[in-house]
Amino acid sequence: MKLRINSLRTSVLLLLLITSVACAQTSESSQKKASAKTSALPIHKEFSSLESLLNRTNDTIYVVNFWATWCKPCVKELPYFEELHNTFASKKVKVLLVSLDFPDQIQTKLVPFLHDKQLKSDVHVLTDGDMNSWIPQVNKDWSGAIPATLVYNKTQRAFYEQSFDSFEDLTKIIKPFLTEKK
Repeated sequence: MKLRINSLRTSVLLLLLITSVACAQTSESSQKKASAKTSALPIHKEFSSLESLLNRTNDTIYVVNFWATWCKPCVKELPYFEELHNTFASKKVKVLLVSLDFPDQIQTKLVPFLHDKQLKSDVHVLTDGDMNSWIPQVNKDWSGAIPATLVYNKTQRAFYEQSFDSFEDLTKIIKPFLTEKK
């Protein structure tokens, strides 16, 4: 009887040991994936390094959304931009999400947020603190409030300093660009 209890105890301990090792490996793997995502995240310390992404002249329609994780309306509308990305990718519509999160919150807030939401659109981070110089370069009438969205192609530009309440609302702003392409 004692032998069975000792054998059972040993089996339980062995099972616990195997489980904890497996959990540690899974946790380490998740950390490596998050770290890889972080290193792939383009961080623009100066607006000049992002500027070319706002002025392409090919046959693609670009939808550039300025947002941050601390901005509730921004976070609320992100699924609409993801849906736009998925729905119109075959029509040469490219969504670019420009995070304006604070530099000291990139690792602690932005990266976990991106990992949690599994965003498929391109995400760039702009940490240039000289907003008064670069905001008018995006749009001369932009107050700097977010969310804000720039839609452009090689022949036209439109700027929206507002949040979008639905995917349909967001789709309406790109329709003139889609019509022009045909």
